[in-house]
Amino acid sequence: MLTLNQVSRRYGGATALDGVDFVVPENTYMALLGASGAGKTTLLRLIAGFEEPDQGTISLNGARIDGQPSHLRDIGFVFQNFALFPHLTVAENVAFGLRHRAHAPLTNETEIKDRTDAALELVGLTGFGHRGVSAISGGQRQRVALARTLVCEPRIVLLDEPLGALDANLRARMCDELKAIRERLGVSFLHVTGSETEALTMGDQVAVLANGRIMQSDAPDMLFSHPGNAEAARHLNAWNIFDASLCRGDLGQGPIAVRFDQIDVSAETAAPSERPSLHATYLTGEFNGPTALSFFRAADGTLLQVVDHLSQPRLPDLVEGQGYDLHFAADALRQFHGAA
Repeated sequence: MLTLNQVSRRYGGATALDGVDFVVPENTYMALLGASGAGKTTLLRLIAGFEEPDQGTISLNGARIDGQPSHLRDIGFVFQNFALFPHLTVAENVAFGLRHRAHAPLTNETEIKDRTDAALELVGLTGFGHRGVSAISGGQRQRVALARTLVCEPRIVLLDEPLGALDANLRARMCDELKAIRERLGVSFLHVTGSETEALTMGDQVAVLANGRIMQSDAPDMLFSHPGNAEAARHLNAWNIFDASLCRGDLGQGPIAVRFDQIDVSAETAAPSERPSLHATYLTGEFNGPTALSFFRAADGTLLQVVDHLSQPRLPDLVEGQGYDLHFAADALRQFHGAA
């Protein structure tokens, strides 16, 4: 189990991480979701030992690892750009860590070959060892980078935006393969991403990092359905967040959130509604194949989104610039404390 306790990291006057408490359980695929600049890569670099925290502790299986050199932590790191050696073959790239690691490097060529072949088989690249890394596809280079990490049998694997350089089809395939590989190995993966879809798809657990802190860490279905605060909801890109004072009904004040797919739209009316509702002006729509996304502007300028599934359409014909009532069931809203 990896545990971060009150970990902070500052760069001059800027705070990248601010008292982070975070746990990656044993034998778990943990996804860490955050926007660009949230501190995701900084957090990975602190765990790996490329940087040290200004305060706080980092422990692996109960033993502190902060302050230890990176090569003594038994932590694997898969970089976003793969970081392969272009002048070496696939097999030579995978074997590099075995030959040149600082602690107990291997010299027995048979053992090196056996372990390299096993790592390539694990990632589905049997028979590719003789090829140059420039002669294989992006998805295959990603697998080589993963094999190079796994061959050294790390206690935990850190993945920094590992699918960011791949096209959409390859990303989908690699999602399935990464999860299957992790399950076969039985070690924990910590996968950082800016994509809410990727995080929810990959993670047995998903943590949201914002403003230098972990906002929520939960099972993906619980995080999506029950975000605990406005920042967690905002990062899921599925929730409208607006002030309760915009609504008819006694909802008080403060930020509330309603999912895009749980808002209905009807012609504007002065009659009271049995459900919470607010007035908004229709701006434009966006067709996304099986769904359509409609954009509205509330009275205070808040942008609101409503998704309609075209297999079961429920929205009326909308006219740009016209006002509408947006309404939703009372149990569809999440109410938070503090500013949105």
